Amino acid sequence: MLLSKGFEVEVYTGTEEGEIVGLSHKIVQDLRGFVREPDSRNVEYTTPPLCNYDKLLCALLRPRQQLRGYLKRLGDYTIVPGSTLSLGDSSIFLRSDPQNPYHEFIEKTYHTNIVTASVHINIGISNTEKLIQAYRLIRCEAPLLLALSASSPFLDNKVTGYHSTRWHLFPHTPRHVPLFHNHDHFIQWVEKQLSCGAMQNVRHLWCSVRPNGDNRPYSLNRLELRICDLVLNPLHLLAITAILEARITQVLADDTLDPLKQSTISNGDLETELLKIIRHNEKAASRDSLEAKLYHWQDGREIVARQWLENLLAELYPLAKELGFACFLSPAYNILQHGNQAQQWLQQYQQGLSIKEIIKQAIHAVYKEEKELEDKLCQTIVTA
Repeated sequence: MLLSKGFEVEVYTGTEEGEIVGLSHKIVQDLRGFVREPDSRNVEYTTPPLCNYDKLLCALLRPRQQLRGYLKRLGDYTIVPGSTLSLGDSSIFLRSDPQNPYHEFIEKTYHTNIVTASVHINIGISNTEKLIQAYRLIRCEAPLLLALSASSPFLDNKVTGYHSTRWHLFPHTPRHVPLFHNHDHFIQWVEKQLSCGAMQNVRHLWCSVRPNGDNRPYSLNRLELRICDLVLNPLHLLAITAILEARITQVLADDTLDPLKQSTISNGDLETELLKIIRHNEKAASRDSLEAKLYHWQDGREIVARQWLENLLAELYPLAKELGFACFLSPAYNILQHGNQAQQWLQQYQQGLSIKEIIKQAIHAVYKEEKELEDKLCQTIVTA
């Protein structure tokens, strides 16, 4: 049986020339299903939890097509790909809700380091202790999914030296987040962070993956992967999701699939060593994505992210085939072969294209991809 899956998708709005323009105050007023972010230059929509991948594909596309139609009516506006302010301006913060005290705190504390676009993937897990076990494993392997999704090599019209500038800049808060041992540990830790002010509210837990629920930390029903850059190609996003679902399905069937149980690293306290590896791997993946040199949580051996992913896909494919979604893993092989979005953009830059030209081409390529998929697989979307 397939698990439920849902997405929180943040996108930039702007011109066909790639200039990012703050329009969220208009969008959330006129379009149902869209919510504002602290900065008005991006806006978020959420898909309902669905088990079926075909329905999930259409749930990803429909709001985006509605948004595109609305932006066209406003003027020469569209969705701008990428996870950072590729063409600028990161020196200014454009408040979407000047009266919101939490937004004021975010602007003063983090400034535009949080003005990024990304996708959060939520996987439904009803057993709370299994959810916490899955959290431990996925947190150790989240850098692999960042490596697949990296799409932010530019900032302020410059090459940054990172494939995911977003994850390099994003404030990981609180600074130290443990590999929770059980649900009670998670509750006690969150309560402590709230009482000491390290977290402003229960949503103020910004790490690569977190337990999630409508009444967290007490009531949990899903695991939220937060590390991925924005992946506008829906088939690529579903491939990343299929990897995540297959891995969690393995956890649900195996109590021993747990870094705190399986890791043979013995350089002191195991959890401390695993957290060191996680920090290293996240930094390495944000810099070099698929070519990053990572350390495996099982035994500490060095392994390139691309090779680790190839090994993992070979392990997960039979399970995905048995459950009927192996075809959705296929685009991951395409990313490994041809590079992620950041790598392709950097290759175009090295061939002589300007960053503005790269973003303009990406805007049209993404629109074409979405239109072809929508025409082929989904019912016609009425945008008028």
